[in-house]
Amino acid sequence: MEETLSGPRRPLRLKAAMLLDFGRKQALSCAFPVLIFASLGFTKLVDVPGIARYDLLLLLCLAIQAAMLLLRLETARELQVVLLFHLIGLMLELFKVRMGSWSYPGEGWSKIGGVPLYSGFMYASVASYMCQAWRRLELSFRGWPDLRLSTGLALLAYANFFTHHWLPDLRWWLTAAIFAAFWRASVSYTAGGQRLKMPVLASFALIALFIWLAENVSTFLGAWAYPDQRLGWSLVHWGKLSSWFLLVILSLLLVYALKRRFPPASSSRPERS
Repeated sequence: MEETLSGPRRPLRLKAAMLLDFGRKQALSCAFPVLIFASLGFTKLVDVPGIARYDLLLLLCLAIQAAMLLLRLETARELQVVLLFHLIGLMLELFKVRMGSWSYPGEGWSKIGGVPLYSGFMYASVASYMCQAWRRLELSFRGWPDLRLSTGLALLAYANFFTHHWLPDLRWWLTAAIFAAFWRASVSYTAGGQRLKMPVLASFALIALFIWLAENVSTFLGAWAYPDQRLGWSLVHWGKLSSWFLLVILSLLLVYALKRRFPPASSSRPERS
């Protein structure tokens, strides 16, 4: 039987063990984004002569990606999704910077269209987290909506990041549609040898919240700047949570496509009920 992490039938000692195991697996899954944060902090505090900060960040991100593979923290197949999300993020960055949504004020040889190439790794780190969390927590889904519907919503959500500059912004309509489609969906995972579950929408919201918090840290460290942060750092507007909520479903579907094509010994693919 699957229960929530705070299931009342479990003794406190078992709950603590489950929580610790869940935290350990989450921490390992966050290796890529944590190392990127460390790189942002290092380059913020240390000025390396002869190389611009954005160029140094690109080299550090490439080294991190190589280390993830060499240390087997990430598989070659998972790298496919990570690189794809890198390209998806980079295309979004090129467009958004051109439209003035945010900017990268620093200098660097590795900037294209005002966007430093390291920026794609910040999106890639989200996909890396999802790949690793899926594998370590042995995720499986129930009540997943029709794949054509969920894929369509993900593509519309991504397209809206571009089209809302000329057409009406549909983010809240899309958010409502995602809530309706995934209302009954749940995700099961393993922690401390026990199978647990939570609503899929809750997982979307939690991931979006942590990305928003990470975004605040990144802008504080000068990774990029929103228009209202050019004269000094300020908290990223809470409305960005909706953007990350919509982007999470796209990254999850990319990981699902990988897992469906190369299923592990115990299948993790979504199940419809």
